[in-house]
Order: sequence, then C-alpha cells, then structure tokens
Amino acid sequence: MHLTTHQIDRAVGVLVGQAAGDALGVPYEFGVRALTGEPQLLGGGLGGIAPGQWSDDTEMAVCIAEVAATGADLRTDDAQQRIAQHFLRWYSDGPPDIGAQTRAVLAEALQNSGPAAMTMRSVSADLHARTGRTAGNGSLMRTGPVALAHLDDADAMVEAAQLTSALTHADPVAGDACALWCCAIAHAVRTGELDVRVGLPHVDAVSWAPLLDEAETVAPEHYAASNGWVVAALLGAWSAISRTAGLVPGLHAAVAGGGDTDTVAAIAGQLLGAAHGASAVPATYRRRLHGWPGMRVRDLHRLAFLAAHGGRTGPEGWPGTASIPSYRWAESTVTQHPDDHGVLLGAVGAVRPGVADAIVSLCRMGTDPAPLAGVAPEDHVESWLIDKDGANLDLAGQLVDAASAVRELRAQGKTVLLHCVHAHSRTPTVAAVYGAMVTGTSPKAALDRVLAVLPASFPRPSFVEVLERLVIAP
Repeated sequence: MHLTTHQIDRAVGVLVGQAAGDALGVPYEFGVRALTGEPQLLGGGLGGIAPGQWSDDTEMAVCIAEVAATGADLRTDDAQQRIAQHFLRWYSDGPPDIGAQTRAVLAEALQNSGPAAMTMRSVSADLHARTGRTAGNGSLMRTGPVALAHLDDADAMVEAAQLTSALTHADPVAGDACALWCCAIAHAVRTGELDVRVGLPHVDAVSWAPLLDEAETVAPEHYAASNGWVVAALLGAWSAISRTAGLVPGLHAAVAGGGDTDTVAAIAGQLLGAAHGASAVPATYRRRLHGWPGMRVRDLHRLAFLAAHGGRTGPEGWPGTASIPSYRWAESTVTQHPDDHGVLLGAVGAVRPGVADAIVSLCRMGTDPAPLAGVAPEDHVESWLIDKDGANLDLAGQLVDAASAVRELRAQGKTVLLHCVHAHSRTPTVAAVYGAMVTGTSPKAALDRVLAVLPASFPRPSFVEVLERLVIAP
C-alpha cells in the first residue's frame, strides 16, 4: 500500500500516541497517585517506572511491531512464533509492570521447551477452561501494530488480531475487541476519521453496537471500576475519544477516567495517533518518552514506518540508514538567531559534536549517533515537518510545536541548534515563530529579522502564508 505523507504521519502516530498515553497514565494507575490538574509524565505507578517511561502496554506492542517491521504476514505460524518468542524475551528481562493474566501464561510457557506460540496458546486455553476469565485488557493494549501490518486487508488484519490476542487471552471477546480496535486504527490511518464502528461487520455487532452507543453518552470514569476487563477498557478509551477533540485532550480524558489509567490511555493513544498523527504528540512529550528495550520515539518511528510499508524502507534507506546520502553536501556553518544568540541556525551539516547542548531537527535523520555525541537523547528533538505544500497534517500546529521545543530547551539553559536539510525553508520559518515567542512581535516581522541573517533562505510561500495568520502569545 502506497502511503501519503499524511498517512505516514498517522501510521507512526499509532505507536507514538500509544507510548504517550501509556507514560501519561503510569503515575495514576489504580489511584496510586491522585490526579490534580492535567496528567504529567511523572513516572512511578505500580512499578517504580521512570518519568516518561512507557510500561508493559507499549513494551508488548514493540514485541509485535518488531515482527511486523520485517514485512511478515502476522497470520502465519512463523510470525506468531516470533511474536511469542519476543514476549518471552521481554518477560525474561523482568518488566516492572505486567498484568496478572499475561504473567501467568508467560511464566508457564517459559518452563516449556516446545514451540513458544503453540505452548502459549495451549496455556492460555487451559487457563480459560479452568477459570473462564481470560478477557483482560492485556491483548487490546498491544494490538496497534497488527493494524499497521495489514492496513489494506481487513480480513487478514482481523484474523491476525484474533490470533495474536489468543497467545495470552483465549477468550474470543478479547480477540473481537482487538479486531474492532484494529479496524478503527486502520481506517483512521487511511482516512483521518475516527469511526470505531467500521469493524462491526467482523465481530458480534448485536453485542458491541449498543455498548459503543453507551460509551458516547457516559464519561470514561463510568468504566473505571471494571476497565481491567477488555470490554470496559475499550469503552473507556472510546468514551474519552468521543467526548474530546484532539489527541492531547483525548489522552488526558482517558487518564482522568481512572482505574487502569496507563492501559486505557495507551489504547486510546493508538487510535488518537492513527487519526491525528505522531506530529500531534507534543515535543515536550516526545523528547521524554522512552522504554524497553532501550528505545526512544525515533525507534517507534522506525518500527511503525516499516510495519506500515511491509518492511520496506523509504527513499535513501530511511528510517534504517546510518546517514542520508543527499545530506552529504549540506553546509556546516551556523548563524546566531537575531532574537536569541543562544539559538543557532543552520543546515544538517552543522550537526556535529560540540555544536550545541541540544538539537531540534526539522528533517529526517539517519541512525548514526556520532554527529549527536554529547547531546543527551532527550535533548535531541525530531519534528515531523515536511517541506512540501500540503504535506503536513497541521502545519501551523507543527511550527508552533517545534518552536516551543526550542523555547523549552532554552528555558533549561541549553544552547540549541535549529536545523533542517539546507536551512532554506523550514529552519527560518520555525526560527520566526520562536522569534515571535520571545519578542512579542509578529511572526512575519520575526521572519524578516531571520532572513536578514540567513540571506540565502527562501521559505516556501505556503509556510509564509501560515506565518502571516499565526498569533503567537509571547
């Protein structure tokens, strides 16, 4: 399936939105910390998790995404076996937080020498036969990558979602919840629309339709007491989404709903990210998000992009290449921002050790860490900004977000390099928004000052038009 730039942003948003919701919900899980005001990336929770660290919800999604990123058909025995092996590897690493049902299945499967997927399915089925209670929310929380692997084939996606759910959750209700959510995610990636009912033809619509209707009439906290159950978790997430507008408000509503906050917000984040894109996740969140196995947001970008493209990289090998060939001849000089000499403006060639304490990249970057030596991972912000007309989901919002990242880093006393590929369009435009923020003048007036020190720049007219409409609070 060929994806537009908007669809790529939304596909990547599935994992980034999930991670953001997960990490936002961690501190408040089951009331271990009272929520006062807006949710914050405070860490803690039930597992002593670090601020900005995602939990088992996203960790298990990463296990699936690692297989999906190879281009595998997730319905095959081989793919299911690899997913199961990743689950066991994760469990063996001692996750700080894990659901009771998932723990029971993985702990027993780890003691068995047979094929991992077959063993897990058998253990899960036996648990269901003994207890009749295997419809926890643990398979729904990780299902997003299944949608990415089968964006253009609903039947394959539904089958893969149910198979992957059954590895640990034998109850068909859990599988149907995953199928329903995956259908909604794939639809949102393709169209940008939020419609959880598109998957009803693939499940028991008679049971699910009235439940979805109810979720749109009650607040998420209606489900707080029971949202460890997969049905209540899905309904709580949908309630939060349907009662708000935008990714951040939706995540905040999911956390505020209470109960299993990290899981419900992670579930909501998958679908919100699919509709609004990774670019809608604020840079102040993106720079702090991290988690098992030693990953950050750029790694989620890579996995989601490859999963949505059948394992194929994009032009010039991104996102898997160490360096991007066309960047080779970019200028290495830097120029001080006219309104703040602690902000340096330049091209991608200026990215080198010692140039600044922090870097805000407005273009795609390779995986080679050498140019970023000395910059802490949380101080390298990558913004999804494309220098083409109509290529960005929310150009105004993305410009403000990138400039806000510069402002946040400067408030922490860091010198900041702001760059794109050649410093011709994106860099001066974002620099103008930042200049407006720190001086109180209009973005257009700030752009004139920026162009005076970057005379070779020529911002795209559509970017300048957005600047002329922006009103920036100083």
